[in-house]
Amino acid sequence: MKRSLLILFCLIWASTAMSQIRLGQSRFATAKPVDILELNYSKPQTFRVAEIKAVGLSTLDENAIISLAGIKVDDRIEVPGDAISNALKKLWNQGIIGDVKILVTKIEGEDIYLLLELTERPRFSRVEFTGINKTQESELRDKINIRGRVVREDVLNTAERNIQKYFVDKGYLNTEVKVNQVRDTTLPNSVLLRFDVDPKSKVKINEIRIFGNEEIADSKVKGKLKKTKEHARVSVFRDLYSRMTDASASDFANTIRYTDSASREDVKTYINKNFKLNFFAGSKYIPKEYRNDKDNVINFYQTKGFRDAKIVSDSVYAYGKDEINIDLELEEGRKYYYRNIEFTGNFIHPDEVLRAKLGIQKGDVYDKERLDKRLNYDPQKGDDVSSLYQDDGYLFFNIQPVEVNVVGDSIDLEMRIFEGPQVTVNSVNIKGNERTSDHVVMREIRILPGQKFNRALLVRTIRELSQLGYFDPEKINPDLRPNFEAATVDITFELEERPNDQIELSGGWGGFYGFVGTVGLVFNNFSIKNIGNFDKWDPLPVGDGQKLSLRVQANGRTFQNYSVSLTEPWFGGRKPNALSISFNHSVQRQVDFFNSANFGNELGFFKITGATIGLARRVTWPDDYFSISNSLQFQVYEFDRFGTSFGLSYPTGRSNSITFNNTIARNNVDNPIYPRFGSNIMLSTALTPPYTSLNKNIDAESPDEEKYKWLEYHKWMFDASIYTPLFGSNKLVASARAHMGFLGSYGDRIGIIPLERFVMGGDGMTFNNFALGQEIIGLRGYENQSITPGRDTRGTENPDPYGGIVYNKYVMELRFLVSPNPSATIFVLGFAEAGNNWGSYKEFNPYDLKKSAGFGARIFMPAFGLLGVDWGYGFDAIPGQTRRSGPQFHFTIGQQFR
Repeated sequence: MKRSLLILFCLIWASTAMSQIRLGQSRFATAKPVDILELNYSKPQTFRVAEIKAVGLSTLDENAIISLAGIKVDDRIEVPGDAISNALKKLWNQGIIGDVKILVTKIEGEDIYLLLELTERPRFSRVEFTGINKTQESELRDKINIRGRVVREDVLNTAERNIQKYFVDKGYLNTEVKVNQVRDTTLPNSVLLRFDVDPKSKVKINEIRIFGNEEIADSKVKGKLKKTKEHARVSVFRDLYSRMTDASASDFANTIRYTDSASREDVKTYINKNFKLNFFAGSKYIPKEYRNDKDNVINFYQTKGFRDAKIVSDSVYAYGKDEINIDLELEEGRKYYYRNIEFTGNFIHPDEVLRAKLGIQKGDVYDKERLDKRLNYDPQKGDDVSSLYQDDGYLFFNIQPVEVNVVGDSIDLEMRIFEGPQVTVNSVNIKGNERTSDHVVMREIRILPGQKFNRALLVRTIRELSQLGYFDPEKINPDLRPNFEAATVDITFELEERPNDQIELSGGWGGFYGFVGTVGLVFNNFSIKNIGNFDKWDPLPVGDGQKLSLRVQANGRTFQNYSVSLTEPWFGGRKPNALSISFNHSVQRQVDFFNSANFGNELGFFKITGATIGLARRVTWPDDYFSISNSLQFQVYEFDRFGTSFGLSYPTGRSNSITFNNTIARNNVDNPIYPRFGSNIMLSTALTPPYTSLNKNIDAESPDEEKYKWLEYHKWMFDASIYTPLFGSNKLVASARAHMGFLGSYGDRIGIIPLERFVMGGDGMTFNNFALGQEIIGLRGYENQSITPGRDTRGTENPDPYGGIVYNKYVMELRFLVSPNPSATIFVLGFAEAGNNWGSYKEFNPYDLKKSAGFGARIFMPAFGLLGVDWGYGFDAIPGQTRRSGPQFHFTIGQQFR
């Protein structure tokens, strides 16, 4: 028996050795076979490798393949032996070889000559798709990057799974993918890979049924399934089913002329069959989102005190060809309350201080989410337990709530605290700012080396960097590298730049008005210093945070505007004092387009030419969100046969003004494009010198040419905006705004001037209304300038002044962020607003407001700024009309503040 086993083992070993090494001639050789010695496989011999070559390669390098085999010239190997076996394994493991043989071509004494005969696996040359659109194909090519890779089954299977996953994530659960390999004759040893994709139809959710919920209503549970929604018809008729009896079902069936009588189940079947109100795109089923939504349901229950809530079971099953039903069974458990809350490990702050910061009292409903916010980080309030420590340098502070006792419906918590050492900032660095100079970024950083670590300053720095507009706010990441032993921390702010220069281009032919168009360029990161450094031109010199704005607008001959401005935000380089200089020239003409004998001739014009210099600075009182700006403006008003349009008694003349402008503002919004929380409050005044006090010869009886040679007025404007996220969401935000202003005089000697008044209505864009010398106030749902006193008397012999001297406006918006992508930030909104404009203080009535409501959308693209469209419905009549304003469309460019 032992002898038989030994013979069998020798035969197996010999056959294995024969598969590893062969004697003879390669299929690639051209000479006759070599006469070599016969090897004795039962007694391996040791040879010196005199030569080793590789043949059969088309794309691979011969020397690289020999190196991978692990055998080189002058090696001493046993034949047969492990060296040959290991060489075969190494080549096979690379996954790039289809077949491999190691041949002995010659033996001379102790020298052996080896030949590696290989067959390469083919490679994928390119990938094609059928059955999908161009967008889907482009996205899939990024996910299936297999060009140039070796053809292997695992690569094909992975690619097929990635395609199916891509479509499953979009709701196409029944997607079929067929893989076809076609030899590519244009390249050697290459294969063209074609994926035939049939996504089928999206699988939508017919109905979601909730079981086991006694304390929380179905509608609230379904509301937490944010990405998993049932068909509209189910939600529309859900309450109908629950309230319907057989008697009311018969009445309903008769009303819809279905039948004279029917049971509740009959009506339900009829509605399910005939009322397919499937207009909600959110009814598609995506497994990944469904899993997240189930977690949302449990988190919601835990915020209501149901600590033990869980999903007992859930079932997803087919309802029809492209529809499914979902059954969700819950176990709510009992509702819990906090009882005793104790702190341990705290030495710096006593229990009373920590308990006050926590803000949770005995008897409060158990809320895991609120507890975590109040302990670690509350983004809206910023006033939590951790802030006590981390704002004072205790970066390593940690607090863990431990449930030490659960009795009935009461929970006792023990807050276990580790305070750690007080940490000092060792270094602060930045990376990712390729276009923006380091000093522009560093001057906005509030947390500096040598200071104690301060979380509030870290958060404030992120806000300040966001406000610059040079970086993607969603990707500003402070990378903290703490050193516990040294009690220090290194901070690196990781930034991702985004384009922030803007261009405005529009043009066309306005018939007899002529060319209509606008060219506007805003360079938000301009650099005067780098004008001579052409390496910094992109397309103009950039990097120092200065703002250069150029704008030209024309509406044929009737209106032109030219403006240029330059702002240096850190004038002097040491403090955030913003110096701004601007020049503007505007002209509005009256052209005769109605009299054929005088067609195209100018009937009058109004020109404004002005220059402004201003200085703004940040202040630290009452807090460091405040700023004060002052500017001095000089303007020249020239009009020819145009004065009566503003309520002047003379048509031709000239007026001048020197105005001191002061603005006090507080702005702590978190994001300039889509604010989620914070406020922006501003009070601005415009004051001219009291010329009549200096010239006693001017009074109410003086000619208008003398009274208005130098304009005398004071104007006050108040604007406030507040942003609040709703339901803990970063996407749904409520915005409330209030605006008001009034124009006054220094006495009754000349009264209130006819210029610089308020005109209201429409989109609120000055360059759309061509209303020079006036303050433009928007009010959606009404035509431009339609809510303006004196509108019907312009151009008469004794006209009333055109425009109001006091206005009020209130706005409420509900905004939803569709896409936070910095290259195209998109949000939609619904609004309700009300306002009015009065020509005298006697007429002023803050309750007499023109109301409107509607919806709109905004898209921010770095190259074009903020673009928007609104549909508004005006519920009231404009002055002089009896019908309500009705529906209006409005288009906006830029951030409309008022």
